Amino acid sequence: MALQITEECINCDLCPVECPNEAISMGAEIYEINADLCTECIGHYDQPSCVEICPVECIELNPNKKETLDQLAAKYTQLHS
Repeated sequence: MALQITEECINCDLCPVECPNEAISMGAEIYEINADLCTECIGHYDQPSCVEICPVECIELNPNKKETLDQLAAKYTQLHS
């Protein structure tokens, strides 16, 4: 699954810098994750770097964007080829 940022976001500016796919950008009020670019850091790190760095733990799985590990890996390959 891709990830999403919840309303608890405090706009600390840490997550956009951490995202290797540049999937995180400022939305209308809080940061947002572009599900088409999010691979949960598959191909880059063992764990999603944005989740690891978030001080308020507001990044969670996006139930509207279910993907298998194979699909996430394929997305990584497509984004970085």
